[in-house]
Amino acid sequence: MFDTLKLSELSANNAGILRGPSSTRPTIWIVEENGIRAVVKDFSTNKFLFRNTVGRFLIWREGKAYKKLRGIRGVPVLYRVVDGLALVIEEIQGRNLENLENEIKLSSPFFDALEELVRRFHRRGLAHCDLKRAPNTLIGSDGFPYIVDWAASISKEEFRLPLLGSIYRRFLSDDYLAVIKLKLRHAPETVRPDEKDRYHYRSGGEKFIRAVRDRLRAILQKAV
Repeated sequence: MFDTLKLSELSANNAGILRGPSSTRPTIWIVEENGIRAVVKDFSTNKFLFRNTVGRFLIWREGKAYKKLRGIRGVPVLYRVVDGLALVIEEIQGRNLENLENEIKLSSPFFDALEELVRRFHRRGLAHCDLKRAPNTLIGSDGFPYIVDWAASISKEEFRLPLLGSIYRRFLSDDYLAVIKLKLRHAPETVRPDEKDRYHYRSGGEKFIRAVRDRLRAILQKAV
């Protein structure tokens, strides 16, 4: 799929732009082939030094995450990596959750499915690390939750040392806390008392780990 796609020809082929580039963010295109639409995250439009250092690194990391998650319903399909500078990813038909609470009410089954999706990619050894951003969670046209943008994800394999293991577990916990946050915004009546306690709990150790985690997350998110 999209085997003949060339980054240099995207503009000439009238590919739609979902988001233009900035000094540190890639261009996001929408492309279509044989009736199949895909999203292209493209660092080739960034400046030479940035695209060939940070850009290639982020594409490599996110591509590796998508490959690790292949086959999980709720994670878009990675069609291919182009020239080490772009990802071609399945377009999910639906809406992201940003400000969606002003239009529709999400159901308890939706959040049950979202929690199960989080459990499934945790079992694959990945934490998403950016689920608190509502645009990264979508409700598909089939009513099922989908999670996108894996550039900031963290692999269990990268955090094998004891202290790093604690930070990784913090990231896992954050993914669940992000689901609670979304529930508080979109369906507060579904949030259990223990979930509210978990969401607001802060110990001294937690504050330290959060500080380390936030620094790591900021580094990864800056360019995505």
